Amino acid sequence: MKEIRHRNPRPAAAANRPSDKGAEVSAPETEYSIQQVSEMLAIPIQKLRRWDELGVLVAGRSHGGHRRYSRELIDRLAASASGAGTASDKANKELATIRKSLAEKRRIIQLLLESENRYRDLVETSHDLIWTTDASGRFTYLNAAAFTIFGLAPKDLIGRCFFDFEADTSHISNRRFLATLKKSGEIKHYVARLVTARGEDRWIGINARVVQDDNGATFGLRGTARDITEEHLQTLRIEHLALHDALTELPNRHSLQRRIETALQSGGVGALLFLDIDHFKYVNDNLGHRMGDQLIVGVGSVLRDAMRVVNGELFRLGGDEFAILLAGALRKEAIDAAEHALEAVRRYRFQGGDNKVISNLAASAGIALYPFHGADVLALMSNVDIAMYQAKDLGRNRHILFDQASDSLRSTHRRIHWAKKLRDALDEDRLVLFQQPVVRLKNSKPVHHEILVRIRDDNGGHILPGNFIEIAESLGLIQEIDMRVVEKLLAYLRSSGQADKKLRYFVNLSRVSISDQHWIKRFLAMLRGSGVNPNQLVFEITETAAMSEIDVTLTFIRSLKEMGCRFALDDFGAGFSSFYYLKRFDVDYLKIDGSFIRDLATDEGSRIFVRALNDVAHGLDKQVIAEWVETPEALNLLLGMGTQFGQGFLFQRPVPLIVPETRQEDVRGASAA
Repeated sequence: MKEIRHRNPRPAAAANRPSDKGAEVSAPETEYSIQQVSEMLAIPIQKLRRWDELGVLVAGRSHGGHRRYSRELIDRLAASASGAGTASDKANKELATIRKSLAEKRRIIQLLLESENRYRDLVETSHDLIWTTDASGRFTYLNAAAFTIFGLAPKDLIGRCFFDFEADTSHISNRRFLATLKKSGEIKHYVARLVTARGEDRWIGINARVVQDDNGATFGLRGTARDITEEHLQTLRIEHLALHDALTELPNRHSLQRRIETALQSGGVGALLFLDIDHFKYVNDNLGHRMGDQLIVGVGSVLRDAMRVVNGELFRLGGDEFAILLAGALRKEAIDAAEHALEAVRRYRFQGGDNKVISNLAASAGIALYPFHGADVLALMSNVDIAMYQAKDLGRNRHILFDQASDSLRSTHRRIHWAKKLRDALDEDRLVLFQQPVVRLKNSKPVHHEILVRIRDDNGGHILPGNFIEIAESLGLIQEIDMRVVEKLLAYLRSSGQADKKLRYFVNLSRVSISDQHWIKRFLAMLRGSGVNPNQLVFEITETAAMSEIDVTLTFIRSLKEMGCRFALDDFGAGFSSFYYLKRFDVDYLKIDGSFIRDLATDEGSRIFVRALNDVAHGLDKQVIAEWVETPEALNLLLGMGTQFGQGFLFQRPVPLIVPETRQEDVRGASAA
């Protein structure tokens, strides 16, 4: 072993460093610095310093504060480092155990430090507020997201709580939050409204949990919070749209139903009024839908002002229909409110396009009292609707109180039923076209087809036109039905390869449609843009319709004949003035009313009349079509009279015309063209 030279030995320090086992070790007389130990043992100083940091070396301190190592330790290290076999195995094992134990402790400490750093990074960089409080709810920790929520730095929030920032309206709500948390121990997705230090409104979503000690006592709360202001306001906007009319911002039908349910459940009394603008379709058809919308907005504003006087709630149900809910009102108050609302509409002056002023507006109103006229929402709204239609049927510009014993109640019920049924059929595109051949009687060969319309019902069956055409005319829906039927026929001709063929298709048009100039304009534009040969189209007008408005009929026939379309006078013979006016109508076909053909074989009067009709038609160079040909006897008689064409069950019953699916935007485009 290398000789150890003493360099200015100094007295040992009075206090000695304790060993790993906690016992104090007295310093021997001779001590050495770590530099001296390195030189004496030829052990790198870096290694010795690492041992020193790990606690392998035990040192005392001199009076000057320098670390000194005992000779006993140096001897042990020297023996271990010499490699001459003088070191004991026990010392080697002891050092190895120490190193292993210290390495394991250091690994665990390193993992804990890494975990703590990772947790701290996640918490401090999170967009969500992470917080803890004491048992009183006062903040003990908040991460950096606190500034977004409260407008203050985390250090300025220590000792404060959520309730220091609550909005006035959320006081009770936040107290309920705290009570729920203490009761259940946890709460999720709780929404609270706060006001930041900058005075800004904030909606936050909170998740929280109670923290307890081993004895079950609460010593704090902890959780997360997030600024959900945008999401909450968006939700409120969606809820507002669901309950309000987009055009007028008035509460809508769904909102009304909720209010009625609440009123009925409370057991109180009140009145419900439905109000509908008279002849509103005139504005839409003549001034356009944009002006119609402006009129609705104007009427809504007028009625909103009127409701302040009668203390009523105003709703827009759709179209030109409004509703008024009067809580606590009985018969007299309801009638007074209706008269006040109708008078407000009468006084309203609307300026349309080209500075046209509409000053003769009027409305019809129905009144129903709850719970007397309906103890549930459906019954009450149905009965007030009936009363409104009764007001229209009795001349409009008036109000009617619902009367269960009214003689017109049954017909009004039917009118309302069909109004909804027809509107739904149009909206859901449930009009179905059928075709029945028009045959040449001498060989029963089909030469043309008549188009017939049906409504597909909910059960897959078909409703015949005799059930709805007349009421559709009275409701003002027949124009859209006529337009939709022709539109579907044109789509069929384009897609089926039948365009430009010699086969013609007969289509009935209502007198209501052909007397509406706006409808005619749309109709002609649709025909011109269809790409279908007009010569394939034959439009039928009933004799009674033609005679009722002769000049209108003549103008319409002339317009379509100029395009190349043809015309038929349907149900010919049903009117007594047919022969007088027949020469004025430039029609191509006369269709003999089926009531004469059905009795042809058994009624001599029918045979005389049909023979006369044939003679007149031939004399005017018109072709004759006999309807309702159902028996061979009728066929033979018609042949003998010179009738060229016929249709009926004897040849073929109507069958569906397979029309390609019509997109709603195409229908709207054709209607608006």
